[in-house]
Amino acid sequence: SRWRPAARQTHDAEGRPSLRTTTAMNSSSTSADPARSFLSVDTARAAIMDSLSPLCGWEKVAVRAALGRVLRTDVIAPYNVPSHDNSAMDGYAIRAADLDAGTDTALAVVGTAYAGRPFSGIVGAGQAVRIMTGASIPQGADTIVVQEVVRRSDDRVFVPAGQKKGQNLRRAGEDLAEGGVALAAGRRCGPAELGLIASLGIAEVDVYRPLRVAFFSTGDEIASIGRPLCPGEVYDSNRYTLFGALSRLGCDLIDMGVIPDRPDALEAAFRDASEAADVIITSGGVSVGEADFIREMMARMGEVAFWKLAIKPGRPMAFGRIRNAVLFGLPGNPVAVMVTYFQFVQDALLKLMGVTPLPPAQRFAVQAAFSLRKQPGRTEYLRGRLQHDGSACSVALAGAQGSGVLSSMSEADCFVVLPDDCLSVQPGDTVYVQPFHGLL
Repeated sequence: SRWRPAARQTHDAEGRPSLRTTTAMNSSSTSADPARSFLSVDTARAAIMDSLSPLCGWEKVAVRAALGRVLRTDVIAPYNVPSHDNSAMDGYAIRAADLDAGTDTALAVVGTAYAGRPFSGIVGAGQAVRIMTGASIPQGADTIVVQEVVRRSDDRVFVPAGQKKGQNLRRAGEDLAEGGVALAAGRRCGPAELGLIASLGIAEVDVYRPLRVAFFSTGDEIASIGRPLCPGEVYDSNRYTLFGALSRLGCDLIDMGVIPDRPDALEAAFRDASEAADVIITSGGVSVGEADFIREMMARMGEVAFWKLAIKPGRPMAFGRIRNAVLFGLPGNPVAVMVTYFQFVQDALLKLMGVTPLPPAQRFAVQAAFSLRKQPGRTEYLRGRLQHDGSACSVALAGAQGSGVLSSMSEADCFVVLPDDCLSVQPGDTVYVQPFHGLL
């Protein structure tokens, strides 16, 4: 089943988006049969992102409850921040006109200004006021001299030459001007954003509702932890990997467990998941084996955009929808699940959550400390470990690189990204890495 273009994206009564197709998605196949198409990483990513838009459901929450949530509307500064001219340093508030250009200037100290307790008088000619950080600038003063450079003797202070008018002042509205946008819609709230909102005296903000994500593993050989393995079984790690990744995004999770390789069981799981969730993520069952039913179910119950990528690991990855739920059918191998999730799914979820702009992909060039031969025509993601030698940086491979070797992900701190036209890597070659920090 091919997707049909839609004029615009619509939402259901609960604010869940239906999908639209793009020219890139519809024209990406080189054959009428989508099963013969292998999309490049960039084409697949663009097709996914172009087909999605944010949820429209939202709610008003207290500032502390906004941690990890995405702002639906701009946060507007109700007043200037700071609200008054104040001192950026501990020191003395003076008049620049009193200073001698070539030698120390002696000034009479006539009072002290504290944060929250301003000096009530006026700084006159030849006078200075002791001032603390954050205190309002006394009337008549226009310059702050830091306490470390002056010499104090009883009620007199000696200011050295070389001071500049207006130094060490924080002007009203310097941080945020009244009526200006303090935080734009689409910003995901972290600790700094909570503090900024609170500094404006705002108690509640409008945020998009949490994204509801249902996920399950498929396969008769997959066993849940907590019971002994039967012959031929393996424990399910993929649900726990996805649980960790999705929890960090702040999604509302629906863990549906392990679904056996039976069409009736899969159909029931898809039906239940599509009624409860905005997004369905499965692992396993998207290749071409006799018992791999995910793609068949997607085509029958919804729409399949694509299911084969020019990537290693993770070539069989399906993307489409089941009713009003977006569906990602990830491979079954544990490393392939992590690669496809972080390269395709996570940014898609952030876009559905309303995050704009999306965080840019962090990549940088280093020298390879390994050798490898590579098949052309596909992008490969190796697990690497960065090595630092003074100012030089290189990357070595982290353990065995098989798509089922999950320990390599635990030992690694980056992906080594080899483009589709790369044929081999030798020690000293330049390669690009994608650090896990900020990704995982």
